[in-house]
Amino acid sequence: MTRTVWDSSVGKKAVMAVSGLIMLMYLVVHMFGNLKIFFGSGDFNHYAHWLRTLGEPFLHYEWALWIIRVVLVVAVVAHATAAYQLSRRDIRARPSKYVHKKPRSSYATRTMRWGGIILGLFIVWHILDLTTGTAHPGGFQPGHPYQNVIDTFSTWYGDVIYIVAMLALGLHIRHGFWSAAQTLGAGSRTRDRALKTIADVLALVLTVGFISVPVGVMTGLVS
Repeated sequence: MTRTVWDSSVGKKAVMAVSGLIMLMYLVVHMFGNLKIFFGSGDFNHYAHWLRTLGEPFLHYEWALWIIRVVLVVAVVAHATAAYQLSRRDIRARPSKYVHKKPRSSYATRTMRWGGIILGLFIVWHILDLTTGTAHPGGFQPGHPYQNVIDTFSTWYGDVIYIVAMLALGLHIRHGFWSAAQTLGAGSRTRDRALKTIADVLALVLTVGFISVPVGVMTGLVS
């Protein structure tokens, strides 16, 4: 039987790299959109409405938003599936007993695995909170994203969940961006330092950018 690209570890790593970069591009745009909350409810709610009319009149209302959602779901599922299968393959490849009980997986590897689980759970909570309103504290108001965001970050648990998830995201991007660059052949001795610097800057900017929203609500800067 012919072995497909997906069956190989290299193929799975390539899928992780490409899907990770797709999600990274979305996160950069999403973060800049979130920062509009500091310009007031009018700007933030208008931005949320614009997302639903994106592509009109060529596309119908919310079509572009649903296309983005479908692409993101495919990327998340592909990323998580490849990561899980690579992890299982790594475990099966290990000898059953060790002379020394020191863990073989690196700090970066363990961080990526646990970070991925935290982010997966966060995505579910985030959708239930601010998209469907199922887990939203208080009364969810469709069409009023500014007030919904304030409601969420007016609770201690909403702040804790979001901030912890964003810290995990920062670490995930820091390790993942450089790893993706290596997988896709962009790494080299001369470029490694630059790639690591870009990874650090991206991780820092995205973490600070996302966390600034709950901090803004907590401090009363956004109200």
